[in-house]
Amino acid sequence: MVRVGTIGIGFMGMIHYLACKKIQDGKVTAICTRSEKKLQGDWTDIQGNFGPRGGHEDLSQVKKYRQIDELLADPGIDLVDICLGTHLHKEVTIKALQAGKHVLVEKPIEIGLPDAREMVAAARKARRCLMVAHVLPFFPEFEFAYEAVSSGRFGALLGGHFKRIISKPNWSPDLVDLSKSGGPGIDLHIHDTHFIQLLSGKPDAVFSRGIVAGKDYLQYVTTQYLYRDKNVALSCSSGALSQPGRAFTHGFEIYLEKATLLFDFATLGGKPVSTPLTLIDARGQVTQPQLKSTDPVDAFVGEMQYAVQAIGKGTDPAALSGEGALAALELCWKEAESVKTGKIVRLRR
Repeated sequence: MVRVGTIGIGFMGMIHYLACKKIQDGKVTAICTRSEKKLQGDWTDIQGNFGPRGGHEDLSQVKKYRQIDELLADPGIDLVDICLGTHLHKEVTIKALQAGKHVLVEKPIEIGLPDAREMVAAARKARRCLMVAHVLPFFPEFEFAYEAVSSGRFGALLGGHFKRIISKPNWSPDLVDLSKSGGPGIDLHIHDTHFIQLLSGKPDAVFSRGIVAGKDYLQYVTTQYLYRDKNVALSCSSGALSQPGRAFTHGFEIYLEKATLLFDFATLGGKPVSTPLTLIDARGQVTQPQLKSTDPVDAFVGEMQYAVQAIGKGTDPAALSGEGALAALELCWKEAESVKTGKIVRLRR
């Protein structure tokens, strides 16, 4: 049994807690929050942009900590689940690793590349697992796409376009503060830079156009991912540019040798509209593959199960690896450089 200690009971901390109720071989045994109300199990003030509103939780079997260091000193915790603001990730992650704990930290791994590199180095030094909660591969449409590409059952990946557009994120002060979130060009777009690298590996260069937010960050970006030795054409558009009536949309078109995959989801006027995952095969047949639960909370169940299994069974957490999260962050920064310089920017190999 992998014993999980969750730090931060905001919306994401609550979702992780609820997800852990449904997994095998793991459970939340401790939480840490400064809120006395939340320590008593009253989570009714918690509300996010999907999933359930917080309710009343029975925490009688859960240890309760008010200070992070107290939770980290608990010998009964194997995996520390960090659900704090991005600007706090480095400090708490390194402390947890130094305390001998494995770590799952919310995405993005950090904002600055030097900080993210320190986190990955600290995990290597501590010989502990650092995972970053990039949940996108656990959503059923993206899980299907990843399996289709990685298995090669429809032939090689030839091309694809991804999108992730929201309206201005004014529901969270930390998201509005670019120094704490990295802006949409990191906090939002990193979902797709991470997934694209899972599909096709690290590109050799990027060419981007976009809108700069503040001095260093991006509000919106469209990028071509350039591969020297692969015959593949991939692109992505991401950012906070939409009007509130279309508060969120994401999806993809993926072109394989023997199939095309389509998926699109959006909120329009407060109502969901979508093109369900659609498979077009080489004979022209159009089908909609049967998927697992489309409840978004279940994607987090899969993510938490994957993380717990990596610790409990010693499996390779490739889909959540700290190294992969660092590479995704580097890609975001290279795209920002390309937007600001107007040039193709090469990545380190």
